[in-house]
Amino acid sequence: MGDGEGIFHIMKKTLLAILTIFIMVGCSSYKYGAGEENVQKSNLTFALVKSKIIKGETTQDEIIKLFGAPNLITKNRNNNEVWSYNRMSAVSKGGSNTFLFGERASVSSSNQSFDLIITYDDKNIVQDYSVITTSY
Repeated sequence: MGDGEGIFHIMKKTLLAILTIFIMVGCSSYKYGAGEENVQKSNLTFALVKSKIIKGETTQDEIIKLFGAPNLITKNRNNNEVWSYNRMSAVSKGGSNTFLFGERASVSSSNQSFDLIITYDDKNIVQDYSVITTSY
């Protein structure tokens, strides 16, 4: 082997070693939470609604203290105020599996929607309410 061929052979091996290191470092840092759950939840739940809202007693001020400002305020056919709350929750589960040459990441997610619709009487007291929940 001449000097030119020897240097080329060494450069080729060095380049291959550097590429291998980059690939291994890239695979080991790609974890997506490594099995942890990332959960974003709302304080607006069916249990809280059922325990805190009493038809004919709960006022608009109490509702605001519990849930904050509504997403939408409208009036129904009887000219009573109707407040709508909508909350979304996203649940993501991520993880990684270790293989012979690195790790493989996986992610799954689901969404939940919670809608609360409150109708008030002419004295701003809860007249009626309904809850709609969906998961997808």
